Amino acid sequence: MRLQCEVEVVSRLLPTCGLRGRGRGTRALLSLGRPPGRARGGGVYLMVCTARDRVGTRYKVQENIERFFTRFVEEGKATVRLREPAVDVCLSKANASNLKNFLSAVRLAHQGTDIGALPLSALVPAKTSEVEKPKTKMIITSRRDYPLTKNFPYSLEHLQASYCKLARIDMRVLCLKKLQKLDLSHNHIKQLPATIGDLICLQELNLHDNHLESFSGALCNSTLQKSLQFLDLSQNKIKALPIQFCQLRELVNLKLDDNELIRLPFKIGQLDHLRFLSAARNKLPFLPSDFRKLCLENLDLFGNPFEQPNPLVPNIQLKIPLTLLECAARATINYRIPYGCHLLPSHLCEDLEVAKTCQCGRACLSSFIQITVTMNLHHVAHTVVLVDNMGGTEAPIICYFCSLDCYSQFLDRYLQSNG
Repeated sequence: MRLQCEVEVVSRLLPTCGLRGRGRGTRALLSLGRPPGRARGGGVYLMVCTARDRVGTRYKVQENIERFFTRFVEEGKATVRLREPAVDVCLSKANASNLKNFLSAVRLAHQGTDIGALPLSALVPAKTSEVEKPKTKMIITSRRDYPLTKNFPYSLEHLQASYCKLARIDMRVLCLKKLQKLDLSHNHIKQLPATIGDLICLQELNLHDNHLESFSGALCNSTLQKSLQFLDLSQNKIKALPIQFCQLRELVNLKLDDNELIRLPFKIGQLDHLRFLSAARNKLPFLPSDFRKLCLENLDLFGNPFEQPNPLVPNIQLKIPLTLLECAARATINYRIPYGCHLLPSHLCEDLEVAKTCQCGRACLSSFIQITVTMNLHHVAHTVVLVDNMGGTEAPIICYFCSLDCYSQFLDRYLQSNG
């Protein structure tokens, strides 16, 4: 029987010499078995092989174990205390299930159970691959270095494959369930597979300088909602982001520079963890109303063709009298009536999700008055990169009004403040 884990062998005589162990384990392979060539009645040994000692050190097991420490076995930790020599074999970072089975076999061997009933292994030197530390990081920066004939190590947590001329994401990458950082910048990727959302540990995704034209709504509804914190979509060809994009609520850093964006996500204010946002050199004419809810540390909107706001020229979509659908939708939102696809048709749920908010705080759906006003970006960000070469830090933002009364009240205040 074999077990891969980290091991530290600590002598109990060290304290008497004024010394102590290092306190950290080494990658090792533990084997329970009999040395080759021994008679059938030979004893059972515990062998510890490491990268420095692949031949391994053997410890007799039968009637030689003083105590098992298994309080943290569910965390993959345990200690086997031997009588001779006076050492503690400290195990950590083991698979909990495998560790339990291994300790059970060691306990049976200690008690003198018949060898034929024990799951023993041959005590032979370990292979290098069995004791070397799992590879967690791989950086590839050229096409010739990209692995075509062998798989990526399943232990990878950080993978960079840049300047490899990739036209699509390698499906082998989607099998790396421990991946936390994925950098595929400077490639030719045109589309993202929905299965990238199966990378449950993914925290950082860098797709800078590719040929993306869209970002899938399916990705926004995947497990990335709970893990993704950094997303770089800069220097692509994206014109708009899906409504579902704001479901990625763990985002802290979002880069959208050098795309063809004509608008930012309607409900961008839902990204309450967002601290760094850059969308420079796009085609944004104005900012969404929800932009006011952001609380950023750094904001860069330089080089967008922002329109000159004019509150006196409204876009009137108001329907009087209000339709029954509009009245029902407003009441549902204003009174916080629960709804869902089990109660309403899915298209109505989608409409309610993108309902607009009037300056008075009430909701409106498809009947409203829309204007753009000027907002100083310092209201939402501590540090603001200048919007233009003239030193401005202001940008137009959309405002909605649910009725003529609300718009006229705003207009009175606006005219008074402007003399």
